[in-house]
Amino acid sequence: MAAALARFRILSFDCYGTLIDWEEGIARALAGFAARHGLDREALLALFARHETRQQQETPHLRYPDLLARVLARMTADLGSRVDAAEARAFGASVGEWPPFPDSPPALRRLARHATLVILSNVDRASFAASARRLGVRFHRVLTAEEIGAWKPDPRNFAALAETVRALGFAPEEHLHVAQSLYHDIRPAARAGMATAWIDRRGGRGGGATPEVAEAVRPDFRFESLAAFADAYLAARAGGTGDRGATASGRPSTSR
Repeated sequence: MAAALARFRILSFDCYGTLIDWEEGIARALAGFAARHGLDREALLALFARHETRQQQETPHLRYPDLLARVLARMTADLGSRVDAAEARAFGASVGEWPPFPDSPPALRRLARHATLVILSNVDRASFAASARRLGVRFHRVLTAEEIGAWKPDPRNFAALAETVRALGFAPEEHLHVAQSLYHDIRPAARAGMATAWIDRRGGRGGGATPEVAEAVRPDFRFESLAAFADAYLAARAGGTGDRGATASGRPSTSR
């Protein structure tokens, strides 16, 4: 594992679900909506996942706040109600308030001292800028769906990422894509020939705000937190074993 991780000099990250706790952000922003409709957290997130994916397929060029407003309208209609326009706008504007995972800022600060960091995110530039202030780290490049004109898992996102890796002077084999979503990131990145590290934030539980993936997806590495990934990566770069704590928090993936 150490030898495999040590070769990566450029790390690209998904943001929402990987660095930012979007499930907590969604649950907070839609707490009133969920209470009115009798939805627990998992039911709310599953409803969101279903309608966000469909809305993205129908409107690839929307800014993310506008897309979220339409997603809430769809969710409301699905439950037989009429959307509150002000509530929909507020949900769209909530992205910058979604909290980072506690381990994200310190892990990113550690990684930034040893690797080039890139973001590939399914949002607009302004929404990410608000989240970046919460993360507190400078990324060398930020690629968003707004600029690419397509939502992940569309292959155009990973073509743009591959071009960015080349433009920054790295070979493909020096690049690792790090993400939580098998659907949005790990599967399409692997199909694009990229090495992948799965941050399994849900501890092996499927669902949540991310659509399920029916077929087997085999990331190159699996970790249960960004902190565990940073520990293994930095140990590998320093010539250590790279697998301290690997039995639970980080290990090469042999399943999924």
